[in-house]
Amino acid sequence: MKSKGNLRAISFVVAGQPYSKANNRKLVFMKGKPRFIKSTPARRYVADFQKQCPRLDSLLEGDLQVEITAFYASRRPDLDVSLILDCCEGFIYKNDRQVKRMILYWGLDKANPRAEITVNQIEIKNPHQPPKLLMGVKGASEEPANNRL
Repeated sequence: MKSKGNLRAISFVVAGQPYSKANNRKLVFMKGKPRFIKSTPARRYVADFQKQCPRLDSLLEGDLQVEITAFYASRRPDLDVSLILDCCEGFIYKNDRQVKRMILYWGLDKANPRAEITVNQIEIKNPHQPPKLLMGVKGASEEPANNRL
């Protein structure tokens, strides 16, 4: 755990194929009503994740930035880290609604699929006006690129 001023950060790695929450559901019937639950591989990933995830004595509070590089065993899976965000609840932070900024990377490592995760507390100076982006560059001109053609 690192600190920058009063802001805290943590980095860790979780071995195993990251799973998509949206694409790994199965239909079951509970009391005669259809329900979608996590698939068996997704539930197994959650259990494996939580065995490897550090458990902070004092959970990160406030607004957070999460940077995740998800290394998959094949090119097939979607880049979807929502299950990872859910798995961090109660271990790193109280609720994934605290995540206000995400930086995601996709990687391929057939021999060692994993998720490399960094969570930082951040200060959002003006929540009513997020930073302007143009062609992926923060702070660039507000003139849309396609108007210059």
